This record gives sequence, structure tokens and C-alpha cells, in this order.
Amino acid sequence: MSLPMRVWTGEVVRTEDLTPALRRIVLGGTGLEGYATTGVGDEYLRLIFPTADSREPILPTVTDNCLDYGSIDLATMRTYTVRDFDATSGEVTIDFVIHDGGVAAEWARKATPGDLVGLNTPDGMYDPPEGLAWQFLIADFAALPAAARLIENVPAGVRTRVVLEVPDAEHQIELAAGPDVEVTWIHGGNGHAPSRLEQCVRSLPRPDGVGYIWVAGETREMRGVRKYLRKELGLPSTAFKTVGYWTDGAERWREGYAALDAETKESLEALWSVDADLTDIEIQYDERLARLGL
Repeated sequence: MSLPMRVWTGEVVRTEDLTPALRRIVLGGTGLEGYATTGVGDEYLRLIFPTADSREPILPTVTDNCLDYGSIDLATMRTYTVRDFDATSGEVTIDFVIHDGGVAAEWARKATPGDLVGLNTPDGMYDPPEGLAWQFLIADFAALPAAARLIENVPAGVRTRVVLEVPDAEHQIELAAGPDVEVTWIHGGNGHAPSRLEQCVRSLPRPDGVGYIWVAGETREMRGVRKYLRKELGLPSTAFKTVGYWTDGAERWREGYAALDAETKESLEALWSVDADLTDIEIQYDERLARLGL
């Protein structure tokens, strides 16, 4: 469900620490009047944070139903999952993983009622096929808010296996899982230890009937998962979604990409203009980046 692009200014209404590193911030206020949701469980949006010397964020303009990224300082913008939208109160809930550094984490750590942040119309990626009989939802800590919302919205009768990788037990949260949902917590990954997400995907059996596999986590961890599902299992792109939510060592990655010569950057960007399956393009792009040490 695609919605017309708009931008709003939300006001912090309340905050809650769910775990030592997961902070919930609820946004509301008159600046959110008219906000709409796609209803998709993993819908995401751009948050635009104020600069250090300003209380209000500078919102991007909208051109041809798209955000004009050239109209703002991109350093003030980050992408986050919508944990919940309450249509009655008009409140938007965002759960932030708190870590050292980063404009979003620092803002969330200090956020108090009355603080302001910009946000735009959300969009979703979870898109199971018709006649869904079963699904796997597999995520790390950064994708936990999206997985939690997807769990809450599992259709009746759809067998759902969930694997959630968090640093340790104190980062687990209560989940509203129905009778058709089986949840397994594993500890590690998340930049603190090797991730087991790909191992989990490879080990899960595939039941009969129409299924869907949704996997979200660290960007480079998703490369092996994506290739396994598409190339080794031969699944159509409509049968799964793999999403990179964050990049371990993001600053080093950006520096490495910036250091590439112009011809290499052009060849990488040219991959996206090829008339081919988007997942196949992603895999080619992944492989090229890996060969470049990225």
C-alpha cells in the first residue's frame, strides 16, 4: 500500500526503557495531524533530527511524491521502523536501539517530552504471497521492533516460526505471540559476537504449502542469507525478503566506498539500471562489494 509522500513534525510525548539498550519513544502532538500508516508490519520512515543549535528539525521538501534529499543535511536523517501507530490518539511509536555514537541514538538517549523530530510517510517491505500457510521471521536486535510488530499481526492459522538474535537475555522483551507463533531467542551477534542468523535460516525446514521468509539484520550478514534463498534454494523473489537494517563499522564502510575510483562507483551504480530481477541485482551488487573489501 503506497501512500502520498508527506512530512510532519512529531513531539515526544513519553519515553520508556524496554531493555538496557532499547528505548521506546512515543511521538504525538498537532504536528502529526493527518499522519497515515500503510498497516504493513515492518513499515519504516525517515526521522529528521534537529541540529545541535536548533530545537526544530529542518524538514525536506517533497518533489514528485518523493523526498528531496538535496533539500536537507543528510547527516540529520536516519531510517527507523514504526513500532506502532495509534489512530485514535494519532501517536507514532519508535523503538530505538541505544549505542555509542550516531545522531539517532544520541537524540533518543536524551529525548524528553516536548522534543521535536521530523518524520515522513512510511513504506513497508513485508509482502507475503496470497494463500500464506507458514512463515519464518528471523531478526537481530536492530530489527526486533519490526519483528515484534509482525508477530502481533500474524494472521490466524498461519504457522509462524520466529528466531530473534539479541546480545544476551537482558535484551529480550515481552512479545504478543498468538497460538500459531513459536518464538526462539538466541544470544550473540549484533556486533558483539559472530551472528548465527544465516545458520538459522539454513537449518529451518520448509513446510508444505505457501510460505514466506522474512530475514532482517546486519547488512553484510544478509548477503549470505539472500544468496542461499535465491541461488541455492531457487526461491522466487516473492517468497522471501532480506533486509539490511544496519552496517557493522558503518563509518569505515563509508570511507572505503568513498575511496573507490569514479569508474568503479559508476559500474556499481549501473547494476541497478539493468532490466533484471531486483534480488538478482542485489546479489550481484553484494558480490562486487565483497570483492572490493566492502
